[in-house]
Amino acid sequence: MATIAAPDTIVRSDDRFFLVTSYLMALVVFAGFSFALASGRSSFASPPIVHAHALVFMGWVVLYVAQNSLVSSGAIALHRGLGWIGAGWVVAMVVLGTLVTTRLAQLGRVPPVFLPAQFLVFDPVLILTFAGLTAAAIVLRRSTQWHRRLHYCGMALLLGPALGRLLPLPLLIPYAYEVDFLAVLIFPLIGIAADIRRSGSVHPAWWWGLGAIVGSTVLVELISFSPLGAAFYAAVVAGTPGAAVSGYAFPPFPGMP
Repeated sequence: MATIAAPDTIVRSDDRFFLVTSYLMALVVFAGFSFALASGRSSFASPPIVHAHALVFMGWVVLYVAQNSLVSSGAIALHRGLGWIGAGWVVAMVVLGTLVTTRLAQLGRVPPVFLPAQFLVFDPVLILTFAGLTAAAIVLRRSTQWHRRLHYCGMALLLGPALGRLLPLPLLIPYAYEVDFLAVLIFPLIGIAADIRRSGSVHPAWWWGLGAIVGSTVLVELISFSPLGAAFYAAVVAGTPGAAVSGYAFPPFPGMP
């Protein structure tokens, strides 16, 4: 009986882990953006497309928590049906994420903790990496262990902006982006540690997810500081106010000359 019960115990522990961490991730997002709003680092005085982007990305957070809650409660049929809505939702996230990044660069309103050329590269690369991890999770939906871990890694990647609002990034210039990336890695590492604690081994999905996250950051660094990155930035901001902003100098903070 012990050998039969052990896998069930692991599954229940797995369900609990992914449910609790989904709440934790949602809390990080809420805390990050609430803190930025309360401290005046963010405001509602943004272009409409930024608000649309925020609603769609927050919607994904709600969907992620809901999906883990449904699995934990045994509502698998509803979970699967909602999953197809999520697949379409990712497309909207990719489109809006890319459009918002481009628009902010063109307006010359890149967050001052990032180099404009780097910002223009890393947002699309990260959202596409998220989409790739999510697509892989959907393809492997019949393999629960792969499915939920790849989704988790994709969600972890989206926490960068919220974590950046909680971290003292202005004090970390010129390495603000890199420090934010290291903070994101905490979540997959928590997952790896939880696997070891539960079963004594690490599921390979964690290594693929971790590899995708690290690989995306390496790609961002390679492109951002290459002639390709410089040419890409110049082409995107050409003929806009952003053309007056150097792609490789940190913008001044609001209120500073």
